[in-house]
Amino acid sequence: TIRHRNWRSGKLELDIVAEKDGTLVVVEVRTRRDNYLLAPAETVNKAKMRNTIMAAEAYIFKFNIMMPTQFDILSVVVGAQNSSFRIEHIEDAFLP
Repeated sequence: TIRHRNWRSGKLELDIVAEKDGTLVVVEVRTRRDNYLLAPAETVNKAKMRNTIMAAEAYIFKFNIMMPTQFDILSVVVGAQNSSFRIEHIEDAFLP
């Protein structure tokens, strides 16, 4: 169940916040063109992870969430002329 999309806390943002089987799932969405040098998931660096974790912490405190939290990456690669898409869901992509 999706709880929020593009949720903000100051300058921090969570792309998707969902709940699945009693776990809060925070999803970082990364999109790139097919000819981009790095895969979308490879662009989630330590600074982005840290910001996502801080935003998730703000979310958890604001909504008084008491459940395990998981951080996923949704990687989207767009083909030539936007004619195709490849989507990869990486569960438990990083830990706080």
